[in-house]
Amino acid sequence: MLGFPTWVFDVVRCLSAWSSTFAFAILFPKIYPGQHFFHFVQQKFKNPLRFSVILSVLLVQATIFIIILLFVMNNEKVDAIFTFSSWGMLSYFFFKNLLSGPLGEELGWRGFALLELQKKYAPLQSAIIIGFWWGIWHLPIWFTTGFTGLDLMKYIIFFMLSIISTTIIMTAFYTINQNLMIPIMIHQLFNFFIGIINENFIDLMMYNAILYSTAAILLILMNPKNVWSNKKYTTYSMKN
Repeated sequence: MLGFPTWVFDVVRCLSAWSSTFAFAILFPKIYPGQHFFHFVQQKFKNPLRFSVILSVLLVQATIFIIILLFVMNNEKVDAIFTFSSWGMLSYFFFKNLLSGPLGEELGWRGFALLELQKKYAPLQSAIIIGFWWGIWHLPIWFTTGFTGLDLMKYIIFFMLSIISTTIIMTAFYTINQNLMIPIMIHQLFNFFIGIINENFIDLMMYNAILYSTAAILLILMNPKNVWSNKKYTTYSMKN
């Protein structure tokens, strides 16, 4: 709208993605008096990553990606399946996406807010609450899509379903393997996969909403290792 170069928009969007982490860092001394921010961050990555959890995450999201590809391949209007034609551009998009989303958002949303809610609510309730507010936090992006009217309403509904479902999936696997790399990886794969498919964006969000919601419901019904009935998290302390 303002006519700035694309790189300006990318920088501003990246900084916006980090706003939850910036806010948490600024407020940290009031939230945890006498404790150290960088030690808190270290604690979020201290637990070893479990191969079974990483493999499960990859299988879930790769399966969703493949199913969406099958839908797209059946669409005769699509000229090319992928948005990037070279490995160089694909790699650039991967790291740009990682920096402007998962790395900036997860410490604030999952590393702090989700676990704080779990002191009061069960993991599933906490996931739904965080998923809702995380979705609302993206509101400025809704109005940069160019969608209006019914298309905008469809986009918002599908976006919110996708965000809440993804948060439920994050919470399940993060509860099993309490290392912040797990939600970072899930967030990265969600954004990356949807960004490399060449298809009508509303249709893509619809596919994601349906498939991620299905995956979230299955995880709830399977109740892996009773993650939804786990005891609430204790307050962070320097002894952790």
